[in-house]
Amino acid sequence: MRRRRTATIAVASVLGMTAALGGCGLTGDSDEVTLKLVAADYGDNPANSSRKYWDKLVKEYEAAHEGVKVDVSVYSWNDVDRKVKDMVAAGDPPDMAQIGAYADYAAKGLLYSADDVLSIPVQGDLVYQLAAAGQVQGVQYGIPFAASTRVLFYNKTLFAKAGIDAPKTWNDLAADAQALKAEGVKYPYALPLGPEEAQAETMQWLLSGGGGYTGTTGAYAIDSAENIGTFTWLKDDLVGKGLTGPVAPGRLNRAAAFSAFANGEVGMLNGHPSLMKMAESKGVKFGTVAMPGAEGPSRTSMGVADWMMAFKKNGHAKEIGDFLDFVYSEKNVLGFSREYDLLPVTTSASETMSTAKEDSDLKPFLDELPVSELYPVGQTSWAQVSAEVKRRIGQAVSSSGSPRGILNQIQATASSAQSAE
Repeated sequence: MRRRRTATIAVASVLGMTAALGGCGLTGDSDEVTLKLVAADYGDNPANSSRKYWDKLVKEYEAAHEGVKVDVSVYSWNDVDRKVKDMVAAGDPPDMAQIGAYADYAAKGLLYSADDVLSIPVQGDLVYQLAAAGQVQGVQYGIPFAASTRVLFYNKTLFAKAGIDAPKTWNDLAADAQALKAEGVKYPYALPLGPEEAQAETMQWLLSGGGGYTGTTGAYAIDSAENIGTFTWLKDDLVGKGLTGPVAPGRLNRAAAFSAFANGEVGMLNGHPSLMKMAESKGVKFGTVAMPGAEGPSRTSMGVADWMMAFKKNGHAKEIGDFLDFVYSEKNVLGFSREYDLLPVTTSASETMSTAKEDSDLKPFLDELPVSELYPVGQTSWAQVSAEVKRRIGQAVSSSGSPRGILNQIQATASSAQSAE
């Protein structure tokens, strides 16, 4: 039976991953509850590890909530999903997990719904399209924790040397890339379709061409006419003309592309907020614009969210809800977002960041959030489809590849996986 709490503590959170902890239980005093949370590490070195964020937050929470302890385990993004999966398989899930996907656990009936744990004010403060993406069959199980959007980054120094302006259309982008190539730029446009994050670059391009992974009914439409047209243009007008650099797109990973941009070797690429610090640390002067589309700036951007979820096994709905209300307070959401250059998942924190001078560098990404589209994470088939995109999509722009043929193959896998849900 669902129980909707009515506590009025405001909350907010930011995107990230989780660390694995054992199942929750009673410790010490029989009235004391220990909640276990597994979270992902958003830091890139020990000095800014997410462990420090959670330690400070938990210390403040426990000081005001006698009888409740919170045990947080933080793991790298390479390990956190597997840690939670192993815990669930062993019958000892954590009370909460902050990871990359929730749909499989929701489909197995293992999770509390957002109604079960979040107070009405907190639930109502979640950014609408992010909250909607957390639904399975109309019920929200995934609680967005952090978000980001993508924009086109360009190297201002290289653009000035080539005498060009930031592109607004695909044709502009191709012309700019040609001018950059003439100036000897190593990667006029970096197109990372390697296995690390090919599903992201792919989605950004599909959206800019008026398509996407799914159609209006929610069914996969990967081999739509729009998507085939987009990848045909990429193959013929960018890759085929040598405008994407010396590494084949199918072998170029996002991390390598970002590193090359920070080293001043890339003219343009799609990026998220963390690229700003990388570029600034190397002295690269850059600008950002909305992703170009076939006839003008793309009307839809790609959004990405990480998820918080609450497992039912230990029966701590009330305590979990109280803690999550605290986690999602405006103060804590802003703190996390600012520490890791991520977008807040609550309306209150988003409004604060949109007008704060200290957050002005994130404004282009915040502006894209209301018109962003997320991966179809509410479908349990998405993990399989995403893996297939990573495996095959680079072939669509190779010299011997067929955009139509590769998209047909990915669509076949997607349709089969969706039918099995």
